[in-house]
Amino acid sequence: MKFQPFISLLFLLLSLHKFPEVVADLNSDSQALLDFAAAVQHARKLNWNATIPVCTSWVGITCNLKKSGVIAIHLPGIGLSGPIPINTIGKLNALTILSLRSNNLNGNLPSDIPSIPSLRCLFLQHNNFSSVFPTSLSPRLSVLDFSYNSFTGTIPTTIQSLTRLKILNLQNNSISGAIPNLNLPSLQVLNFSYNNLSGSIPNSLQRFPSSSFFGNPLLCGSPVKLCSTVSSSPSPFPSYFPSPPTVSQSRHATSKNKLGAGAIIAIVIGGLAFLLLLLVVIFIRCLKRTESGGSGLLNRKISAAGKSEKPNDFGSGVQEAEKNKLFFFEGCSYNFDLEDLLKASAEVLGKGSYGTTYKAALEEGTQVVVKRLKEVAVGKREFDQQMEVLGRVGRHPNVVRLRAYYYSKDEKLLVYNYMPAGSLFSLLHGNRSTGRTPLDWDSRMKIALGTARGIAHVHTEDGGKCTHGNIKSLNVLLSDELEACVSDVGLAPLMNAPVTMSRIVGYRAPEVIETRKVNQKSDVYSFGVLLLEMLTAKAPLQPSGHDGVVDLPRWVRSIVREEWTAEVFDVELLRFQHFQEEMLRMLQIALACVAKTPEKRPKMDETVRMIEDIRQSESKNRTSLEAESIIQTP
Repeated sequence: MKFQPFISLLFLLLSLHKFPEVVADLNSDSQALLDFAAAVQHARKLNWNATIPVCTSWVGITCNLKKSGVIAIHLPGIGLSGPIPINTIGKLNALTILSLRSNNLNGNLPSDIPSIPSLRCLFLQHNNFSSVFPTSLSPRLSVLDFSYNSFTGTIPTTIQSLTRLKILNLQNNSISGAIPNLNLPSLQVLNFSYNNLSGSIPNSLQRFPSSSFFGNPLLCGSPVKLCSTVSSSPSPFPSYFPSPPTVSQSRHATSKNKLGAGAIIAIVIGGLAFLLLLLVVIFIRCLKRTESGGSGLLNRKISAAGKSEKPNDFGSGVQEAEKNKLFFFEGCSYNFDLEDLLKASAEVLGKGSYGTTYKAALEEGTQVVVKRLKEVAVGKREFDQQMEVLGRVGRHPNVVRLRAYYYSKDEKLLVYNYMPAGSLFSLLHGNRSTGRTPLDWDSRMKIALGTARGIAHVHTEDGGKCTHGNIKSLNVLLSDELEACVSDVGLAPLMNAPVTMSRIVGYRAPEVIETRKVNQKSDVYSFGVLLLEMLTAKAPLQPSGHDGVVDLPRWVRSIVREEWTAEVFDVELLRFQHFQEEMLRMLQIALACVAKTPEKRPKMDETVRMIEDIRQSESKNRTSLEAESIIQTP
């Protein structure tokens, strides 16, 4: 016991000794950045100043969670010019992301920058660096973009040691020599086009498209032109071609004459039999189609994914005396009544939180979506009042238009416009096999902004008290031009809340799990999950690796703690260029929306403005060359 005071004093001294080291690291980083700003010209004045906090106030600077060091620099297109001096940025020992793209930096690239041990993403495209390709590179690099510069020299074999490298873009430089045999298992995007490379393409890189090697006339091998080979007896024809026929010609002529009338008759009979069989099959199929086409929603089996519902299921609660009481909203030009709707042919689009959704094709060619609600917990008066609100909400271009509805004791039907392009869910999680057209970043931004505007409009209705209550990717429907419209708006107040909540697990805010009540801040949380889903292409619930699941926000936060690693983003986004800043800013918006406490979440109108700011600020920095490039995302 008598040693306890000594131990406590020793612990205090060690703590006091450690604190100045943390401050000194940040001071060292800030001084290195100030030296860089003083040496490099920039058209737009940076606000870097020793009198204001580095981690919270300096433009383009991101610090680690402890605010003890700089981990990211994002300064795209701000007019930086001149060479980068040594012992400035290269002294940032904790730096993981460096983006100086679309500036006018020139001269030699200091060797201490690409060799920073912690560096993961290096974006220097669209500058004018003219140094020899660096040989000393950080082993943690996952993205390396030197495109549209004037780098010279050869591709170093040291790249072979970059086992984490996912993106390597060296297009439009002056790099020469042969391509080393780069066996990089993680490499997903490669571009060596428009350099002075020569020799044959290594087998390890022949899996990449020919566009990765264009503009190198001395380069050969798959997937570009074949490498020339020396032949001892050149010939204009391949050696495996058969020699001209001689004796066989007369034999062929003899056998041809032997076919005779019998063979010809057999061929004709066989052909007629095949045509007869084909006509029988077509007749049977047409007969089946005629029989099934005569039954509508009221009395047919509606199949989906190989399953069928009971006959008379849809519309079984429609009472005969009320069949014409289909209420149409003002401005609706549809010319049908309830009986026409129930007789229409239909197919199941899906079974969601609030009921089953059908696509109905009416006789005059009109296509609508009919939602058959279940577990409605309110009477007709409350139902009519909510429908009146939804009729007004649907006038916004980013909200699916509610055209009509029907209410009876046993049946509640809603009629919506049909959206031909399907849902965001199918676009994100559909067939992702080879040959699929990826959902590019501009399209995702367009969908995100449209969705946010739709939800923000919903929140302004009913005196600013209206909520959505069921935001998920299945309820974001798309037009042919990928204009996003939110569906299932404002149905939560009509439904049996506990049952409904159990069906949207993954999108629920923490407080909704406890109270079973949705509000506008819980809508913001669900939208944040939707943004994360668009950024990652992962489902709202992820396997934890321990026979359990973890929600998407928690998984993303765990990745963010790794200091903004590229692992968080959908691999399909790595094919597109110059969006890394937008992605990081969108990720920040999404994480703000999924804050655990409602008070820390932004309002939807604020979220709309933040997304609009990203679009406006980044569009000013993009050039036509950037739009044509392939890749890059930290």
